Amino acid sequence: MQMAKVIGTVTSTVKIKDIIGVSLLVIQPVNSKYESLGTPIVAADNFGAGFGEYVFYAKNKEGAMNLPIPTSCVDAGICGIIDYVHCSD
Repeated sequence: MQMAKVIGTVTSTVKIKDIIGVSLLVIQPVNSKYESLGTPIVAADNFGAGFGEYVFYAKNKEGAMNLPIPTSCVDAGICGIIDYVHCSD
């Protein structure tokens, strides 16, 4: 799993039936210092994450495991919302 920040939403007028009712969010992957990594991606969200929140996500088959239909065709899925991060040296 990796961390990301929610930076936008996706509006879709037509979806496959497996992800009807599931939000699609644009997320920016970040490192543990909240610095951007790579390019933004679209991830399916079943947790209700909002703009500006930090989340953790999974790609490929694991990304769909938290959706109502775990075999849904998605490339990335949000696995949870991050409340805080504590790193000790």
